[in-house]
Amino acid sequence: MRQANVYYRDTLSGILRQDAEGYVFEYLPAYLGNPALPAISLTLPKRREAFKSGILFPFFFGLLAEGENKALQCRLLRIDENDHFTRLLRTCATETIGGITVREVSS
Repeated sequence: MRQANVYYRDTLSGILRQDAEGYVFEYLPAYLGNPALPAISLTLPKRREAFKSGILFPFFFGLLAEGENKALQCRLLRIDENDHFTRLLRTCATETIGGITVREVSS
């Protein structure tokens, strides 16, 4: 299982995991308990229950580069173009749209 910390403007908001069944995103209790902090996405509203999906959640997929930029990133970083989770981990640690960053949790 691989996992990543998801940050909203440098505040740890939740954990994104990939396992044999797909993907799980779960907000952290401290983030949920702060009403001043928004949901990271309209499609991932703040709630205690984990979100589960067989594919990478569209919100996270939307953070990834497309077209020529995708091809360039994959070639330079030696990433399979179809390995969306690795692309997310390797390219979304800084400067993404909307203040969301994703940083891999080392095993």
